[in-house]
Amino acid sequence: MGDLLSYSGITTKVRAMESHLITENQFREMSGLSTVSEAVDYLSHLSAYEGLFSDLEGSGLHRGAIEQRLVLSLYQDFAKLYRFSNLNQRKFLNLYFMHFEIDILKKCLRNAIGENPPDIDLSIFEDFFKKHSKLDLMKLTSSKSLSEFVANLEGSVYYGQLSGLDDTMEPALFDYEVRLDLLYFKTIWKVMGKYLKKEERELLTRCFGSKLDLLNIQWIYRSKKYYHLQPADVYALLIPTYYHLNKEQITKMAEAGTMEEFYAALKTTFYGRKANIEVFEMPDLERLTAEVLDKIYRSASRQNPYSIATLNSYLYFKEEEIQKVITLIESIRYRLTPDEIISYVVKQ
Repeated sequence: MGDLLSYSGITTKVRAMESHLITENQFREMSGLSTVSEAVDYLSHLSAYEGLFSDLEGSGLHRGAIEQRLVLSLYQDFAKLYRFSNLNQRKFLNLYFMHFEIDILKKCLRNAIGENPPDIDLSIFEDFFKKHSKLDLMKLTSSKSLSEFVANLEGSVYYGQLSGLDDTMEPALFDYEVRLDLLYFKTIWKVMGKYLKKEERELLTRCFGSKLDLLNIQWIYRSKKYYHLQPADVYALLIPTYYHLNKEQITKMAEAGTMEEFYAALKTTFYGRKANIEVFEMPDLERLTAEVLDKIYRSASRQNPYSIATLNSYLYFKEEEIQKVITLIESIRYRLTPDEIISYVVKQ
């Protein structure tokens, strides 16, 4: 499956970049380090992160600054793949880029909705976004209120989704984030159907459809475990598009009276079977989600190496690596033991 001629070059490029992803042994070595400074120094000697932390030291090694540079490495990888891609592959990468935009918008939203003084410095990403985005990062990060933030989105695809939301209800941050997520998935479905070949569309549907399902499952889980919402309120939070889930399964999870009932309903789904859930164990759902998605993305790439799945899989695992590094460094900062740290970043 896949077009050998059109994908041989980009697949070779991806394989070379995959060789620079952090290995399990390297994560174990990092978990034994004593300070954040040592961890950053370790990263600085890895090819993928070389030079990114050269201007940070001492008090500059706070979470925000480190996280920015880790994300910058993701953007740099994206830019490398974009330069190496043909026109059809760039259509997919343009679609994927919307995910980056929405992550940035959510960071700005959290600041603006609390009417906090601007404290987000995205200037490190400005050059990258100028090449791929029409958003004005500096205007968005300087927004002092929610209304100003929304006004600064005028002319973008996001403005119509968020403008007027506060005229019809008393929205919370979650409402705005759901609107952004819904726009993303709707755009994916529309673009995949219009521009991608049938085989590529099926590959991406497998990955993005599963991600959408698992996002809905997580929202049901959180709304019941932490907020004790009524089923009607749970349904209002969900993205109304299902892939491997059906309406009956959604209903059983949303209307479960206890967490045991929720897991019993989850066990009957495609994802419960794939993760081999035992109800009495009630595993951490975020970890379970990561494990299931890992299997799906890795399988899609291995089965279809000369296809869009190769690009999609690499970017997914690069993002996952960055989250692991952030978790590891913060665990070192709070002086967790090496065994505790590694339990968070390496699947046992």
